[in-house]
Amino acid sequence: MNTEQPAQLTWLKSSYSGDEGGECVEVAPDATVIRVRDSKEHGGPRLAFARSAWSGFVAGLGRDRT
Repeated sequence: MNTEQPAQLTWLKSSYSGDEGGECVEVAPDATVIRVRDSKEHGGPRLAFARSAWSGFVAGLGRDRT
């Protein structure tokens, strides 16, 4: 996990996220990592994951959970 923060990032929020608050995250992909933050606390903690780790996580979300 990488926690370094570049100066300019383009943060993206899911199209499923509404404007009423709730529990949402935003992601900012760059050349080497996927950065993640709480959409309500832009200045709060941020995480950075290797692209391969993020891909595995997202793939796991779509699997049947029985």
